[in-house]
Amino acid sequence: MSFREENSEDGRGGDLRKPFLHTGSWYRMGSAQTSSMLGSSQVIRDSSISVLACVMIVALGPIQFGFTSGYSSPTQTAIVNDLKLTVSEFSLFGSLSNVGAMVGAISSGQIAEYIGRKGSLMIAAIPNIIGWLSISFAKDLSFLYMGRLLEGFGVGIISYTVPVYIAEIAPQNLRGALGSVNQLSVTIGIMLAYLLGLFVNWRVLAVLGTLPCLALIPGLFFIPESPRWLAKMGLTEDFETSLQVLRGFDADISVEVNEIKRAVASTSRKSTIRFADLKQRRYWLPLMIGIGLLVLQQLSGTNGVIFYSSNIFLSAGISSSDAATLGFGAIQVQIKF
Repeated sequence: MSFREENSEDGRGGDLRKPFLHTGSWYRMGSAQTSSMLGSSQVIRDSSISVLACVMIVALGPIQFGFTSGYSSPTQTAIVNDLKLTVSEFSLFGSLSNVGAMVGAISSGQIAEYIGRKGSLMIAAIPNIIGWLSISFAKDLSFLYMGRLLEGFGVGIISYTVPVYIAEIAPQNLRGALGSVNQLSVTIGIMLAYLLGLFVNWRVLAVLGTLPCLALIPGLFFIPESPRWLAKMGLTEDFETSLQVLRGFDADISVEVNEIKRAVASTSRKSTIRFADLKQRRYWLPLMIGIGLLVLQQLSGTNGVIFYSSNIFLSAGISSSDAATLGFGAIQVQIKF
C-alpha cells in the first residue's frame, strides 16, 4: 500500500509534528497537500532517484574528509613561511587530523545511535566549519592545531556515519554501487584540495574547506532519516514514512517493512559486547586480527603521501611537484571510480 493511499483511507493530516532529528523531513503532509503536490513529486517517485539524491547530499561529508586530508600538501610551504614553522611543527599539524579522527571515530557509534544518522552528521559538520575558520585566521600554532583537531574530530564521525546511512537507505540491488560513493567522494575531496591549492593561498583554501559542510547542513533538512534507525528507536510511523519516501509514493513497501522489522528484532535480541568483555579469551584472536590489520594499513604510509605529497615530489627532484601532486590525486579518483 502506498503512502498516498494510507493517508486517503484514514484521513490523517500529518504536519511536522516530530523533531528534526527523528523525522527531519519535508515530506510529512496531509492527503490534500499530497494530492496537490503530485506533479512536483514526480522527481522522487522512482526509488533510484530519491535514494541517489540522498546519497549525493551525504556524500558532501566524505568530500570534506578528502579535503581535510589533502589540504596540508599544497599549503605546506606557504604555512611554514608565513607562520615561521619548523618541519616538525608542520608535521604535527598534518598529523593532528588523525588524532582528532580517532576521537571522533570512537564516539561516532554512540552519537549515531542516540541521535540518528542525520543528527550525527550535523554534529560532525559544526566542528569542521569551526576548525577551518580557526586555521584560516590562525596567527600562531595554537589556533592552527586546534583547527586541525576539530576537523579531524568531524571527519572521524563522518567516516562512520555516511557509509552506515547509505547502506541503510539503499535498496538491495543498488547497495554495492552506492556504497562505493563514500570512498570515491573522499578521493574527489583530496583532488579538489590539490587543485584549488594551485590557485589560492592557504587561508582562502581553508575558507573554501567550509563549503562542503555548509552545503551539507541545509541538505540534511531535505532528506529522510534512516528507516532502520527509526525502526530501532521504535518510531514505527516515521520509519514507514521515511521508507515510503525513499522508495517512491506509489511503491509497495510492505515486504521491506517486514524485513527491516525482523532484522531489528533479531539485532535487539543479541547481547551487546562491553569493553570489559574483551578480557575473555574467545575475543582475543579476532581483536588481535582487527588491530593488526589497522596497524598494517597505517604502516603502508598512505596518509603520509596524501598529507605531504607536494613536498615528497619536490624532495624527489620533480620540478613540477604541483602538477605531479594533482596527477596523483586524479589517479586516486580514477582508481576508486
